[in-house]
Amino acid sequence: MHRNTPKILIISSDTGGGHRSAAKAIADGVQRFWHGESAAVRVIRAVEESHHITEKLVRLYNWLLRHKQGWMKYLYWAVNHIRPETREFFHRRCIVFLRDVFEKWCPHIVVSVHPLTQHIFARILKELDLLGKIPLVTVVTDPCYGFWKGWACDDVSLYLVANEEARQQLIDYGISEEKIKISGLPLHPKFREVSESDAQSARMAYGLDADKFTVFVNAGWIGGGNIPKIFKELVRGELDIQAIFLAGKNEELRLEAERIASTAKFPVKVIGYSDEIEKLMQSANVMISKLGGLTTFEALACRLPIIADITTPPMPQEAGTVKLIESRGAGIMLERTADIVPTIRALANDPARYSALKAATADLAVPNSTELIVREIAALLQAPTRETELTAIAA
Repeated sequence: MHRNTPKILIISSDTGGGHRSAAKAIADGVQRFWHGESAAVRVIRAVEESHHITEKLVRLYNWLLRHKQGWMKYLYWAVNHIRPETREFFHRRCIVFLRDVFEKWCPHIVVSVHPLTQHIFARILKELDLLGKIPLVTVVTDPCYGFWKGWACDDVSLYLVANEEARQQLIDYGISEEKIKISGLPLHPKFREVSESDAQSARMAYGLDADKFTVFVNAGWIGGGNIPKIFKELVRGELDIQAIFLAGKNEELRLEAERIASTAKFPVKVIGYSDEIEKLMQSANVMISKLGGLTTFEALACRLPIIADITTPPMPQEAGTVKLIESRGAGIMLERTADIVPTIRALANDPARYSALKAATADLAVPNSTELIVREIAALLQAPTRETELTAIAA
């Protein structure tokens, strides 16, 4: 690597799959959209890699997401009141590892895509007398009002948010307006609308009928929540459709889904973990899912209407997304598991209603959002290279 190559450190965590997807979208976006000289990108899972206590907390979060989705509101309340991202207890235990990563790699810019990571990196920059010299950028991956307080950190140089709602939430949390820009969410460019011919090819690649109405049942990266119950109800229906079930990183769920699928009255393809979620979305006519921030907007970018799981109250940071999708007519809110079969039947048999849902998705997608984010990051690196500070760190 050339000594003047810009180095970007992206700090994230695998609490669910959204932050991981955001980090990857930005990293890949840098390689695709960076103009001029090349840039080097490193992504770290800052929460779980820094200490065994925080690693256990990430495991707890994902366990609740998979098994006890209804309890997530209590965790949200606790985290917003305790504010672990600001506590000395956690800083003392995590800062040694994270400072070592920073000093060894000497990034020119730090980009956070997780609400628990920017506070401790702001502290590291202060201790090294680099705050204001090395930009600290936060890309907020929660798209609507009501997200985690941890996103708000006075020492962040620039905030990039999905929309006006997210901007207003940061302002209400005390962040200066001039630090916030609306960019859309960091979505990988592969999430895009495809032609009907491409959609047919994608269905056939999964061994399905090219022309049949296709339902994508998405249990998420972690694989769980209420979606398995909805899937179980779906396969009991007398429906002229076909379905794809994604179990995520839950092998037990994949095996259970295959057993359930064997009793279905229509074709069902069961998939475990996949790095090609965009192909699943592009092959489908509708997606059944909880309304996670990144997943929701990835689907919208593919012009894929959503049947949103609200059979238990949505997590507080996702409640705003529920309202947004419902108010714009880009999805259907599923309040009872028993309603899934009549809901799918109505969509499959009513082309006009389905077309209206699909048309509404276009109004919610932000074109070229990742390119906008990369341009904002690049603009912060247009200042003279900070070789003095970086050499000092390395020494």
